[in-house]
Order: sequence, then structure tokens, then C-alpha cells
Amino acid sequence: MLKVEKHYFTFGASPHEQKLESGLTLGPVTIAYETFGNLNLNKDNAILICHAFTGDSHVAGVYEDDPPETPPGWWNFMVGPGKGIDTDRYFVICCNILGSCVGSTGPSSINPATNKPYGLDFPMVTIGDMVDAQKKVLDSLGITSLHSVIGGSIGGMQVLEWCVRYPGMVRSAIPIATTMRHSALAIAFNEVARQAIMADPKWNKGDYYHGSGPELGLAVARMVGHVTYLSDEAMRRKFGRKLQDKEDFSFNFGGDFQVESYLRYQGAKFVKRFDANSVLYITKAADYFDLTDKVNTEESLHDLSGSRSKFLVISYTSDWLYPTYQARELIQALKRTGQDVSFCEIEADCGHDAFLIQDNRLTKLIKGFLNGLTSG
Repeated sequence: MLKVEKHYFTFGASPHEQKLESGLTLGPVTIAYETFGNLNLNKDNAILICHAFTGDSHVAGVYEDDPPETPPGWWNFMVGPGKGIDTDRYFVICCNILGSCVGSTGPSSINPATNKPYGLDFPMVTIGDMVDAQKKVLDSLGITSLHSVIGGSIGGMQVLEWCVRYPGMVRSAIPIATTMRHSALAIAFNEVARQAIMADPKWNKGDYYHGSGPELGLAVARMVGHVTYLSDEAMRRKFGRKLQDKEDFSFNFGGDFQVESYLRYQGAKFVKRFDANSVLYITKAADYFDLTDKVNTEESLHDLSGSRSKFLVISYTSDWLYPTYQARELIQALKRTGQDVSFCEIEADCGHDAFLIQDNRLTKLIKGFLNGLTSG
């Protein structure tokens, strides 16, 4: 099993704080990241992987001191020696996003001005702010070009933002199960999740770090979100109307069905590993994201030398959170500006989270695309 180590890069100490899209500043900023493989002498074999909403930098492998039963990183089937993203060939980096709670600066971090957690004093951040922070990590590693930027869902938004902000750095991009902007439906689900958190009395307007926090609200928010990651067919196949540990209805609200038990389990598990305020900030950043105008503008996707990125856009047939029509809108926009675009819609019945489930079709697709760039 691949052994990895978490690293931290801190920048933006006063007066050199990071300027945010909101016009506010933030500093110092710490970004947690992990690397896999070796950077070559030309420093041109780097691949940046951007994680999804509640993911982190631990994309593959295990830590040295992990117990034997510890599961590996969230994309372990994809990243590693000889795998789809081959760490024998590429130097892979994955950063925990700004605003998260898994090593990078976010609302649960200590505010140097008060020596207390930021809470709602943390400034609003955007997908663009997250990308700018990642860029500073790459600068610290001496990386000036990327063989590829790859990510799914909110990670795919970061991929597109990279192509707009730093087109001269990005040789290729693989946005997976993502969109140029949220639909009203996606915003609505995020708002329900946020309201579930903020309606919990223990949220206390974001100032809960001295106690247990809004655990019930956060669990419900996770349950809502988790439903959007699945599909009707996946839930029918896995649960149907099967009862949980009983033969008949209990005629109370204890939870009769297996799907009820499953969602409650997912909510309870999430509370143990994620910060409620981070959910608020990250969902809002996703809702604010809108690259439709920029992706439709030729100049925004070319650097001064006129170089272009190659795109592989991937969607899934059962993804109703970011359905394939949104991927096709992205493809049309990219082609209108003369980009080199390939597209694949993968038939799968497991919903939005399909890219996180081991599938040889996805692995071969990504591996072939990346290796084709190398041979070309």
C-alpha cells in the first residue's frame, strides 16, 4: 500500500494577506496537501487533483502510523503506481481546499485577531479563492506547469476555474460530473442543508466551538446532501422498501426502513469528521460559482502565447445533481472558443457519486487521455 505524508504550507502573514474575491483579505492561510510520486527534472509531470465537497487532500494510500484496518484515501483505486493516474510517471498533488476543516484554514481555525475560532468572522470564499490558494502551494514547490488538473463535482469546478485563471499553466483538464454553474435545484438543496444547520439551537450563530455544536442540524444536512449523490435506481437496488431489523411496521418515528437507517448512519458518521460552518461556506462557494461568461470568452481560456488546454469532459447518465445536459453546455462553450475537447458520458446507475466508485471504464479513460498527452 502506498505510504503518504500530509504537508502544510502557510502564506499570507500580514501585511501580505490573500486578497479574496469579496474584497476582504485573509491571513495567514495554511493549506494542507499531499504528494505522490516524484517531480521530474523539468518539473512538467505534475498533476493536480481537486477534491469534492467534503473530501480532503488524502486522495490515496495510507499514513505510516495508520492501523491496518484503516481504509485508504478516497480515490485510491485511481491514484498509485500503474493505476489510472500513475504515480510512477506523474507527480500528483492534492490540496485540501480553503474553507475546509481538514488541515486547511477555515471557519474552525484560530483567528489571530481574537485567538478564538473564526466562526462567522471567517470571510466568504469562492472557488476562485480556493484555486488561488492552491496556486501558491504549487509556487512553493517550483511548479509552473501542470500536465493535468483533474477533479469531480466541486473539484470539477476548481478544474474549470484553473483553466480560466491560469490557462498558461494547464496543459490538460479533466472535469468530471460537474457544471459551469449551479442550477436552481442544486442551490435549493444546498439552502435546505444550510437551514438545517442554522436552525439547530446549538449552532449559536456559528459560535459553538466551546461545546458540542449543531450535531443534529449537521447530520440532517448530510442526509439531504447524500440523497442528491445517489440515484433512484441505486436506492431501489440497495434498499427498495426493505425494513431494518424487523418484520412489520413499528407505527412510530423510530425508522422502519433500511434507507432511513442508512441516512441516519451517514449523518451520524459525518458529524464526527466535519465542521458545520465549513459546510455553510463551501456550499455557498459552490452556489456563487458561475463561469458561463468566462468559458464562453476565448481570451479567458488562452494564455498570451495562444496555447490551449486539452479537455476531457466526463458525465454520468444517472447524475441528476449535475446532469449530462450541463456537461454538453460546457462542451459547446469550450468548442465555440476553439478548445480541443473530448467527451464521454458513462452509463452508470449509481448517481452523482459514480466517479468515486471503482470502475475500470473511468480508469482506462483517464489513463489513456493522460498517456496520450505524453506520447503526443
